Amino acid sequence: MISRFSYGKPFPTGAVVRTIEPSRKPMPFFRIRREGTSVSFSLDLTPEEIIFGLGETVRGINKRGHLYESWNTDIFNHSEDRKSLYSSHNFLIFFRRDRLIGLYLDDSGRVIFDLGYTKRSEAVITSENGNLDVYLLEGGQLKDIVHEFREMIGRSYLPPRWAFGYLQSRWGYAGEEEVASVVEKHRERHIPLDGVCLDIDYMVDYQNFTWKKEAFPDWKKFNQRMKDEHIHLVPIIDAGIRVREGYSPYESGLEKDAFCRKESGDYFTASVWPGNCCFPDFLNKDARDWFGDLYRPLLEEGIEGFWNDMNEPALFFTKESMEEALSLVERQKEREDDYEGMWALGSAFGSMANNPKDYQSFYHRTEQGTIRHDYVHNLYGAYMTKATADGIRRFMPDRRYLLFSRSSFIGAHRDGGIWQGDNFSWWSHIRLALQMLPGLNMCGFLFCGCDLGGFGQNTTEDLLARFLQLGVFTPLMRNHSALHTREQEIYRFETWEAMRGTVQVRYALLPYLYSEFMKAALRDEMYFRPLAFDYPEDDRAVHTEDQLMLGENCMIAPVYEANAEGRYVYLPEDMLMIRFRSAEDYDLERMEKGDHYIRLRLHEFPLFVRKNSFILLGKGAESTDELDDSSLTALGWLEKEAEYAFYRDDGVCTCPSLNQGLTSIRLKPGDNTLIYPAATSAKDDSDYS
Repeated sequence: MISRFSYGKPFPTGAVVRTIEPSRKPMPFFRIRREGTSVSFSLDLTPEEIIFGLGETVRGINKRGHLYESWNTDIFNHSEDRKSLYSSHNFLIFFRRDRLIGLYLDDSGRVIFDLGYTKRSEAVITSENGNLDVYLLEGGQLKDIVHEFREMIGRSYLPPRWAFGYLQSRWGYAGEEEVASVVEKHRERHIPLDGVCLDIDYMVDYQNFTWKKEAFPDWKKFNQRMKDEHIHLVPIIDAGIRVREGYSPYESGLEKDAFCRKESGDYFTASVWPGNCCFPDFLNKDARDWFGDLYRPLLEEGIEGFWNDMNEPALFFTKESMEEALSLVERQKEREDDYEGMWALGSAFGSMANNPKDYQSFYHRTEQGTIRHDYVHNLYGAYMTKATADGIRRFMPDRRYLLFSRSSFIGAHRDGGIWQGDNFSWWSHIRLALQMLPGLNMCGFLFCGCDLGGFGQNTTEDLLARFLQLGVFTPLMRNHSALHTREQEIYRFETWEAMRGTVQVRYALLPYLYSEFMKAALRDEMYFRPLAFDYPEDDRAVHTEDQLMLGENCMIAPVYEANAEGRYVYLPEDMLMIRFRSAEDYDLERMEKGDHYIRLRLHEFPLFVRKNSFILLGKGAESTDELDDSSLTALGWLEKEAEYAFYRDDGVCTCPSLNQGLTSIRLKPGDNTLIYPAATSAKDDSDYS
């Protein structure tokens, strides 16, 4: 059951697609308090209560005990003290044995979630502007709450099948020779690869929708050359449009009056990568249409995928924030012994980026009238995603596209995926990436993944290997790193062959993983789930923070500690463990419910399959174009007949049919192949199918 409660004058965010009339009854469970413009919702918590959700946030799967803010911010360092990251996903579930409540705050401004931080026994959620719709979901099980919420917000974005292939990326790929070399080194070593992502270096002076003619003399020809190699180029697009006479996007944006303005009527500008920039008014439909059409030249050159960045929007500084900081410098010159002034000076320069005052200084023109940016700040990246998606769909309405964004809001899940931001080459960030996944899935973002190997700082060989093992199972599998960090393409390391084996597992599993993803998307379900969703009566499962259920029948438990040769795993039921080293080299071990220490050397990683169910393993390939899913091996521990609904389609159709794409597969103990015999190192045991 879903109930809607309205407060103030809610701004229509577009997150909810189902019409639900506001309730005339008081909101149950929560105490409501108004103070100035803000409104707070307080809920008493029992000691055993668990809180799931909030999408892309730091810390654990259980959000209990911490303080969070929904305020989209360009945050380079994902440490535990961060209250917010790049996105705002205001959906959470309060779970205890005698009560289950789903709560969504449809609020485009800043929201503070005190989830037992101030008082362990109380959650207090505060909307700063007090204009919002609150949706309360009750009844059923954890899966039911999420399913009903997902139906309320609309179907998740469906990428093309090639987007599930391995992508190589780096801030620094500046020309076709370098890109071609990266592809060649993958191909000559038979490391599977489906795409190369291009960061800002391909642009002329970091200007959107341009590319360097000297670096890419014939963009269309080079793109076709890459497609002949089964490689898709995926360029980055940032939010800011450079202020520069003669620069076509700037000139056409002025002509269309497509940029955000200040109260004075002047265009709002701030410095980002290209220098001084205007910012498209993405909350205005005409501006969105103009911006979406800017992708057309790249689409005409054969590009079928993009990643949108810097769209919180990130602001390095404005003229006003710079002048304020410089005025403090002049004052400090006269007071050299004022150490407190020196601290203030450092703070002034340090706070120029993403300054709250700047976000309060410009406006959007919407169907509801003119509104100051900070009241709708968290929608900016989501509406950039919408503008991009609509533009691509106008150009190629019959084909799926790849699109993933850094900033998002619920609703953007219908138009694209996300990556989990600029993480670091830290062991803790493998665990962090894992723990974000179910919260993102709850909010509709199924196509997601982290920067494998870590974006910032220098990766190590073992860290990259363990990151890749998590990436085998995430829908977006991208190796990405920052300029001036260690180059981390697989082939640069001594154990590249073993890492190649890891990527080969991804391609061998891809028919199965694609099937599970598509079923989850088309059924409004979760691809990744906390164990509590499947085993709510099992206290150990409910409190497990470093294992996830995947699809209908599987569980993952990656290694995320340095120099570890294994890890402890809790099995909530009997399962078959597949210990992978490559697509053709793996062991099978039947394991009973309970605690186990699993030995996993550096290039080994597990997948657990529920007893009396099975997964499908293919032969793999070096690209998704070359995958053959007509020859699959079934792996499972069967003591009775089992059935699996296998989904497949052409990987590009925009309106897939769940029923038409499903094939029912039934296996009995002793069956050892699905359609045709496939090579496998599985043990010859009749209980394994």
